[in-house]
Amino acid sequence: MTKIASTALIYPNVILGDNVLVEDYCIVGLPFKGMKDESTIIGDHSIIRAGTYIYAGNHIGKHFQTGNKANIRELNQIGDHVSIGTSSVIEHHVEIGNWVRIHSQVFIPEYCLLEEKCWIGPNVVLTNATYPKHPTIKQNLQGVRLRRNSKIGANTTILPGVEVGENSLIGAGSMVTKDIKCNLIVAGNPAKKIRDIDYI
Repeated sequence: MTKIASTALIYPNVILGDNVLVEDYCIVGLPFKGMKDESTIIGDHSIIRAGTYIYAGNHIGKHFQTGNKANIRELNQIGDHVSIGTSSVIEHHVEIGNWVRIHSQVFIPEYCLLEEKCWIGPNVVLTNATYPKHPTIKQNLQGVRLRRNSKIGANTTILPGVEVGENSLIGAGSMVTKDIKCNLIVAGNPAKKIRDIDYI
């Protein structure tokens, strides 16, 4: 049975699945500039915790949950069993696969790709603007690509356009400035190879 708190605001064109819980002071389906008739879909058995804002045009799978005050901008594709932590921000046109775990206070900018089973620790920052405030910056944003089962340690920053390979692990506090191949452990500023991963 779906339950919506009396203080929550659910806009038209929002489709909530079965057994969805929307807690106090959430806004779901929030209109955005240039919006046409985009629907917002949230799958079965999802939990939207207090203070979360979800803009219009998000298509979100089953067993989704947020921490308090998560902010999810418009037009994202989010899979099943995804968790987005307290005070994290997901910008628009982001693709998130199944079973992705995003901890608290994470920033994911436009055009990033997070493949299935990625794990992102608290206070991680992904970036997409190589030259901020350049006149053509909006036309040249490059999202980060996190391949399947990659793991990003707390307080890591990843620069625009970087790809982190499948199964790789980024140590906490790293600055990732270039692509990371599959099955590696890297750490540092700039992040460098520590060793190969000998388990999957």
